[in-house]
Amino acid sequence: MADWLAALDRRADLRARAGLTRVLRPRAAGDAVIDLAGNDYLGLAAHPEVTAAATEALSAYGLGATGSRLVRGSTDAHHALEDALAGWLGTDRALVFSSGYLANLAAVRGLAQPRTLLVSDAHNHASLIDGCRISGAETVVTAHADVDAVAAALAAAPGRPAVVVTESVFSVDGDLAPLAALHAVARRHGALLLVDDAHGLGVTGPGGAGAVAAAGLAGAPDVVVTATLSKALGGAGGVVAGPAEFVRHLVETGRTFIFDTALPPAVAAGVHAALVLARAGDDLRAELADRAALAVRRLAAAGLTVPAPDAAVVSLTAPSPQAATRWAADCRDRGVAVGCFRPPSTPDSRSRLRLTLSAAVSRADFTRALDVIVACAPKASEVRP
Repeated sequence: MADWLAALDRRADLRARAGLTRVLRPRAAGDAVIDLAGNDYLGLAAHPEVTAAATEALSAYGLGATGSRLVRGSTDAHHALEDALAGWLGTDRALVFSSGYLANLAAVRGLAQPRTLLVSDAHNHASLIDGCRISGAETVVTAHADVDAVAAALAAAPGRPAVVVTESVFSVDGDLAPLAALHAVARRHGALLLVDDAHGLGVTGPGGAGAVAAAGLAGAPDVVVTATLSKALGGAGGVVAGPAEFVRHLVETGRTFIFDTALPPAVAAGVHAALVLARAGDDLRAELADRAALAVRRLAAAGLTVPAPDAAVVSLTAPSPQAATRWAADCRDRGVAVGCFRPPSTPDSRSRLRLTLSAAVSRADFTRALDVIVACAPKASEVRP
């Protein structure tokens, strides 16, 4: 009976030898670490207006939603948030899920009808990849941000329903997908475009409406947008936004919507308050852009491999998984939290540190964090793309 546990131990040992062990590290409230690993881009997670709105809803509704959305889990807070999200994103309707992961699973599966071809970017997030897998649809994975490859995949399947699946700002390297070009190709072939705008919403676009809006695609009838509510909006949950007919389809058939307990009303209310602040946060977005440019200048000058980011994700190449782990640990020991990305979390077998910029971090702490990252880096000669 213990054989299966021994097998798990052997697999864990193999991961350890490859530098791929993952460890949970609890953090205390109000710890003094400079956080360049979390996703609180606009610094709204602890904003007084956000926490006040969540506290009021907590008192009114209690801790949880007490049921799925179609049973007893839909509250005024959920519907108000959905209306606000649809208005911000410029879509007919928006539907809130309990996580961005579940939103992506629902969106991909909901768009995949019989004979549908899914054309998925090689650097897509795991939730999009899993959505393609559970949909049962044929999936063609194309080279990263390669519009010609997408066009070729669509041309090879004439007459079939198809969906082009992409992130907007990619979560690993922070680069921006060529959304306008992808949409043009998709439309030419009668395909739909599904965009996960998780790292663009709140950070890019007019009024922070995201990369889809920045590309001029807001409200297009052949575009569906997903996003998390846990990054620039500082809360939790996910959203699918698009034509009213598609949202109705998800309400009636989406398994990750129908059979999941709803997002807690207090979180929905807090996210709604954060959305209002985010729409008016042009100064915060300008600060993030300025910090991204500063980070590239400082880190590149130290000989590190750092591509110019298109939003608030800065990626640093590490020579190996072990080096990335040591680099992140050394930074943490000096009071700076950074993301450590290693295979299989990376799409190209390269290991990286990922810095996510946040307006909640003071300018002085941010510049100090850059100094720590440089001081803890592997030798520049060892860092290669």
